[in-house]
Amino acid sequence: MTHAHEEEVLARIAKGLVYTESEAAFQAPRRRTEQIFEYNHTPPSETEKRRSLLVAIFGSVGERTVLLPPFHAGFGSNVYIGDDFFGNVNLTFVDDVDIRIGNDVMIAPSVTLTTTGHPVHPLRRADFGRFSEPIVIEDKVWIGSNAVVLPGVRIGYGSVIGAGSVVSRSIPPMTVAVGTPCRVVRPITDEDLTTRTAGH
Repeated sequence: MTHAHEEEVLARIAKGLVYTESEAAFQAPRRRTEQIFEYNHTPPSETEKRRSLLVAIFGSVGERTVLLPPFHAGFGSNVYIGDDFFGNVNLTFVDDVDIRIGNDVMIAPSVTLTTTGHPVHPLRRADFGRFSEPIVIEDKVWIGSNAVVLPGVRIGYGSVIGAGSVVSRSIPPMTVAVGTPCRVVRPITDEDLTTRTAGH
């Protein structure tokens, strides 16, 4: 594949247009599958080795990162994580394009963040035809167990995504959003500072 053709494919991907497995094959060297496998089989006591693997896998990774194995990623190198991240077991990144995660983000078990979908018509899925749009998770977000975040979604500062939600549209800051499809059910307010405290 010529450099010009690679640029054309990357431009199409950036616009959220359909591209195929064969067209995107030149990106294969950016996949960190061996390092991800190694991380998932590294003993918990080997904290320095785990940290060095995360630095090698991700596009960037902040300080004080907790990511409980196993986790999975299509590339790994398209994921950018801020400081004080907590990712529980079975976190899946479908990172054909960027997934950007801010600071102080918590993700519960078995969450999927997928930047990629497929056309509805089967003829357009030949050669694994697909489209990709970036995901942004802003600071201080909490995502509940078994949630799925779909291509192009931005989850705003401080928001909470309820367990089992399918997030197909962007969620504004400081809200609680739940369901399939995920919808805002209420704002987060100062009253939430007093829940589950002594005497409540």
